[in-house]
Amino acid sequence: MLVSDFGRIGFDPFLEMRRMQQEMNQRLSDMTAKAAQEFPPVNLWMGEDSVAVTAELPGIAPDDVDLTVRENTLTLTGERGSPAQDERSVWHRRERVYGNFSRTVQLPFRIDPEQVEARFANGLLEVELHRPETDRPKKIQIKG
Repeated sequence: MLVSDFGRIGFDPFLEMRRMQQEMNQRLSDMTAKAAQEFPPVNLWMGEDSVAVTAELPGIAPDDVDLTVRENTLTLTGERGSPAQDERSVWHRRERVYGNFSRTVQLPFRIDPEQVEARFANGLLEVELHRPETDRPKKIQIKG
């Protein structure tokens, strides 16, 4: 926009601002779509013989989440239901994503599926996964 545009008859100074807002909304919605691919957010801590994983699942019931372990991968799947709404309502902004989700996390070592503990409270899933005894590093005594 040129400085001389301000003196033009019929110039709408807010037109450019609305265009910029639409562009920003488009860029933010692209970021939201990318974030939806990485739902739920997870943290992973590694100990010597175990791994702890937490996943944020606000608004989701424990029965709506499936957890599977295979060798050194943990997969979390489920569905986040859309809230009920009046059919006359029109979305003004929709940033939370609803529907099916799946997240697979590569773990630093194989897991014993018989030694997995999962707890769910206040929208936070906590999973503790233990390494099989046979896969744990063994210290070898060196004879002199």
